[in-house]
Amino acid sequence: MKLILLGPPGAGKGTQCKRIVDRYGLAHLSSGDILRAERAADSELGRKAQHFMDTGGLVPDDLIIDMMIGAIKKASGGYVLDGFPRTVAQAEGLDEALNKAGETISAVVSLEVPDEAILDRMTGRRSCPKCGAVYHVVNLKPATEGQCDNGCGPLVQRKDDSPEVVSNRLKTYHEQTAAVLGYYQKRQASILQIDANQPIDAVTNAVFKALEGLDV
Repeated sequence: MKLILLGPPGAGKGTQCKRIVDRYGLAHLSSGDILRAERAADSELGRKAQHFMDTGGLVPDDLIIDMMIGAIKKASGGYVLDGFPRTVAQAEGLDEALNKAGETISAVVSLEVPDEAILDRMTGRRSCPKCGAVYHVVNLKPATEGQCDNGCGPLVQRKDDSPEVVSNRLKTYHEQTAAVLGYYQKRQASILQIDANQPIDAVTNAVFKALEGLDV
């Protein structure tokens, strides 16, 4: 099973990806996680991406395409693409690479959440800088306030979860990333539209039900 997970920032893509990969034994290929790792390592890609990530903009397509195609080639078996493709150009680059390999995407899972709900979610989100676990001050509290459940230490609010950056990320999403869904609709891909403005477990159940209906 090879999946693309789409949705606005804060829609719960990371959380649902982890549940999907645990259930189906897939690789979780998160463009955000890979970019943050590159930045932490102070690699050339990380330095180039720093400005775009801190301001809520999109990292240039050519950098993202090369990085994600490399990750896909390393993945054995199925995978879930989280945060990629974010533009039509990235989708075209992905299709080109998959066509060369004789592969296709099984389905596009679209998590749908209104903007006002996204703002509430993201400004209350807290992340673990060590293991990447994500929590929320209201909806997904850690066992100990302000501390990662995995024993890593204090949680932080990422710069790209501030109100100003979140608003800019939503604007960017609507201007560019939402067009990716239209791209796959035109290509008659299997698109699974999920109401993600509900409790996390309910979203997971809806995703699993939709995936069980795939002919893969």
